[in-house]
Amino acid sequence: MPGGRLTQQERQQIALGLADSLAYAEIARRLDRPTSTITREVLRNGGPTAYRADLAHRATERRAHRRRKAAARDPHTPPQAYGRDAEAVREYEETFTTVFMQSGLPKMTARVLAGLYTTDAGSLTASELAGRLQVSPASVSKAVTFLESQGLIRRERDERRRERYVVDDDVMYQSTMAGARSTAHLGEVARQGVGILGPGTPAAARLENIARFVDFISESIARAADQAREILHTKPEGSSDSAT
Repeated sequence: MPGGRLTQQERQQIALGLADSLAYAEIARRLDRPTSTITREVLRNGGPTAYRADLAHRATERRAHRRRKAAARDPHTPPQAYGRDAEAVREYEETFTTVFMQSGLPKMTARVLAGLYTTDAGSLTASELAGRLQVSPASVSKAVTFLESQGLIRRERDERRRERYVVDDDVMYQSTMAGARSTAHLGEVARQGVGILGPGTPAAARLENIARFVDFISESIARAADQAREILHTKPEGSSDSAT
């Protein structure tokens, strides 16, 4: 992140930009910061209508203080795998969470999904998720129930009969196809209205255009998902199963 952490003066500029109804990208440009930094900062601290620079700055200091205390309490915390920078990983997970929140997911649900996507195993138990996110098992249970209902994760049992929550290429494919089917259903319902409202009427013409548009979109999404799945499951030429 250019320039390190946001300063109190930068947060004041963010507040002024929000008051002027500037887009996150424009605020970021004026501060020479990534748009994702501004987006995460605002959503983490009340949203565009309730953001307060002074409160946001104090909240950030409190979070940093809690992290330092946690590290001091547990000096035996294992290092990050593959020599990763723990702070950089944490910042990235927060960015990922913010992106999911922007797509409409509640904060806890977004945190769970980001946690699953950034674990090397690609799956975690409820207990592992609760420990990783430092939240209650009840919070995790509610989040995974919603994610499963949306086709964003799946459940499976491991060799110890523990229930694990999984994200992988197939989950992404199935979720995308479910979205395409939902879009196609909108087109079907819109086209039903053409006959009810009367062909040739302004309302019917509008619904027919909606149906044609979403038909094209849903078919394109499904076709692209099939092509992407085939590419992901096809090994590059010259590759082998064993290392040479």
